[in-house]
Amino acid sequence: MEDDQHDSQQPQPEWLITIAEELEKARMNNQAIFNRKTCIYRVPRCLREADEKSYTPSVVSIGPYHRQNGHLLPMERHKWRAFYQTINRHKHDFKLYLDSIQKLESKARECYEGEIDLNSNEFVKMMVLDGCFILELFRGMNKGFEKLGYAKGDPVFSICGSLDSIRRDMVKIENQIPLFILDELLAFQTCEGHDPHTLVRMAVTFFAPLIPTDEPFHKVKEFSQYDPLPLHCLHLFRESLVSRELILPKRAKKLWKRKLSRNVVGKPTTQVTYCVSQLRETGIRFRKRQTDQFWDIKYKNSVLEIPRILIHEGTKSIFRNLVAFEECHHECSNEITAYLVFMNNLIDSAEDVAFLHYKGIIEHWLGNHDDVADLFNRLCQEVVADLNDSYLSGLTDKINKSRDSRWSTWKADLSHKYFQNPWTMISVFAAMLLLLITVVQSFYDIFSYYKPTS
Repeated sequence: MEDDQHDSQQPQPEWLITIAEELEKARMNNQAIFNRKTCIYRVPRCLREADEKSYTPSVVSIGPYHRQNGHLLPMERHKWRAFYQTINRHKHDFKLYLDSIQKLESKARECYEGEIDLNSNEFVKMMVLDGCFILELFRGMNKGFEKLGYAKGDPVFSICGSLDSIRRDMVKIENQIPLFILDELLAFQTCEGHDPHTLVRMAVTFFAPLIPTDEPFHKVKEFSQYDPLPLHCLHLFRESLVSRELILPKRAKKLWKRKLSRNVVGKPTTQVTYCVSQLRETGIRFRKRQTDQFWDIKYKNSVLEIPRILIHEGTKSIFRNLVAFEECHHECSNEITAYLVFMNNLIDSAEDVAFLHYKGIIEHWLGNHDDVADLFNRLCQEVVADLNDSYLSGLTDKINKSRDSRWSTWKADLSHKYFQNPWTMISVFAAMLLLLITVVQSFYDIFSYYKPTS
């Protein structure tokens, strides 16, 4: 008995103590991850290596991930200008803003993937500066920057200047702050009573120029449908693009959740297996669909209707960050990814782009059709997603079955070989008529032989 007590009092070897400490850290990390509600992510390495530029802000840093990037530091003084204009306009003490956001610090930190290496004061100051900067941009687009006290032709707070680049930076996945921070700051500044949908209304208007269509932007969801509040600006922008009621009107909500089993996008089980040129040879026709929802593709009676999409120099970055968010946020559906995979499979060459351009489906401001084909072919590289329950899965099955049918293939071959020009068509019909006359003549010769006339 005494020996057992003596052994239990013996000091543990150092390597066992180290293991015990690491296990305790693992337990605490597990608990922290379980409690964390992450919605602002680092771009996965495989995606970043494919296109570093698309994920890196070019003008302004929002949030903690890029705040020390040297080329973004000049914008910091303009954030201070926005903060000054805000408190001066409302006659507020700046300390009230810091105190208001400090109450939300813990909740805000939990939104970020990984630990944020900033002390409490630095983190709160960053949230206030970035938040007031964003709200000034939203207000300026809605009310006019000059009415807010900014000079005409301001390098940042005006319609001209760097506003387009700032707008694109604000929908990059790593360049976000939680939307509830903006809502808190807006509520603090609103004297006549705070409407929770005011922020969404201003944000949707601000990001409308990024919508990849040249159709009038008038079918935004009712603001009451944004409940709960979107997570951040990128999430809100995505929600303004995707209407769940239109995409999956009859599907159960559980189909919106990602399944645990996912496939490499390069080889998903459900996708169109033929490009535009091959589908045209089968007899499938293409038509521009009259809607401002670029993803709303329809297929019926061998007619594939695709809405018009506008491609410009910022399109690649916008789509890459939307795809990255769908990839990282497991509570997010994959409609944007499914659309891009669909278009990628339709487009194999500049010839495919040229035909879609001719049909009014693709409009672009890039150098040539090859650049557009390359853009779609590269957008979903290294992305993984389960497309079996995507909104296009049933449509792609119908297209593939139509293309694979023997009758469609025979009809397409006949059309391709013999009906490409009027002279060939005349020759075919003449040959068919001659064949028919020969058959009739042969029939009457045989008939008259066996049953001669009396």
